[in-house]
Amino acid sequence: MFSDGVPVTTYVQAPELDIRLGPRPYLHPVRTLGGVVVTDALCVDHPWHMGVSLAMADVNGWNLWGGRTYVRDEGYVWRDDHGRITHDDDGLLRWRDGTGAVLLTERRTMRATAARHGWMLRVGYTLTAPDFDVVLGSPATNGRPGGAGYGGFFWRAGPGEAVAFTPGGGEPNGSADEWVALTVAGAYTLVFDGLTGADRWFVRTGEYAGVCAALAFDKPLTIPAGETLTRQLNVLVADGVLTVADAARRWSG
Repeated sequence: MFSDGVPVTTYVQAPELDIRLGPRPYLHPVRTLGGVVVTDALCVDHPWHMGVSLAMADVNGWNLWGGRTYVRDEGYVWRDDHGRITHDDDGLLRWRDGTGAVLLTERRTMRATAARHGWMLRVGYTLTAPDFDVVLGSPATNGRPGGAGYGGFFWRAGPGEAVAFTPGGGEPNGSADEWVALTVAGAYTLVFDGLTGADRWFVRTGEYAGVCAALAFDKPLTIPAGETLTRQLNVLVADGVLTVADAARRWSG
């Protein structure tokens, strides 16, 4: 993928990974226009984190995120419940359970556009349920405390000290602010926008740096049989440290 002729990311369409990592297509490495890498993948701390990807920890009871599954009153445990997301020859992505059966069909678009301070990744996706309801959940909806409502469009940032902020200055994790920004190692800033409905920002800056536009932050989300969920998200990728004012003026023109 290119922005103004500059190569900014690589799409890994069919990674050959252990099923316990929740195999799925992902973007990595993603770079600023200055060449700074702003993603991490197959990380030592969370090897199922893969650059920029879309995944859920609970899809009708199947783990398509990777790693251990959070079980109410038990905590995280390893279970034989992992699925995968495949990018098939017809251009569609299919969310499959451990037997290969289709849980969801996805259409995805990704493009890079010019923006103030850097470039913008624009990602759109639709998730369509088959002839049965599909319930999306997270560790939080399964009983984990601490705002662990991750699942959806997720960006695992590169290593380094990270700071997150919102336009209102409140706590980023669990917020529904218009946008959330993440600055890492004083080298780059990412600004995310595009929440819809009851979606919330899941943000981490401690053990690792990452941002997720969470679909089931504190309540399960059901896609009824035959119906479609649609989302459109934007991420500004900028060199250096941006201010709140810079983030607010992130679009070109």
